[in-house]
Amino acid sequence: MRALVQRVSEGSVEIPSANFSASIGKGMVILLGVKEGDTLDDLNFVADKCCNLRIFEDENDKMNRSVKEIDGEILVISQFTLYGDTRRGNRPSFTDAAQPEIAEDLYKKFVNRVKENLGEEKVKCGIFGAMMLVKIFNDGPVTILVESKEKE
Repeated sequence: MRALVQRVSEGSVEIPSANFSASIGKGMVILLGVKEGDTLDDLNFVADKCCNLRIFEDENDKMNRSVKEIDGEILVISQFTLYGDTRRGNRPSFTDAAQPEIAEDLYKKFVNRVKENLGEEKVKCGIFGAMMLVKIFNDGPVTILVESKEKE
C-alpha cells in the first residue's frame, strides 16, 4: 500500500457528475494507492503511520507534531495511478494496482481506520473510482511517501 501524504493549509475534492464535494482546512491530503496482495496489516500500518507522522511545526518551528496533535483534518483520495510503472515505454502500466473491487474495500477500511485515529468529523474522502477534481494547497511544500512493508 502506498500513501502520498501532503501537508496542506486546505484541500478539497469535487465530483461534478455526482454533485459531490468535500473539503478540509489545515491537515493533510492522502492520495492512497492499493497494490495487488495488500492486506489489513498493510492498511493498518499505513493508516496509523499517516496519522502519527510528525510533519507539523511545534513552537520551535521544527516538524515535530502530528495531525492529531494540531487538531487537523485529513482528506483521503483513492489514487491507483500511484502504482503506474513507467520503466518501459511512455504509457504507464498499472498491473501492480489491485483490482477495483479489492482496492475499494481496502480504501473504505483505510478511511475507517483513519476515522478511528482522528474522529469521524476530522476525516473526509472522495468517491472511489470517480473522476475527481482535487485541490491541494500544499503547505511548505511538505510531501511524504508512506509505504507498507515489503512482502517477503
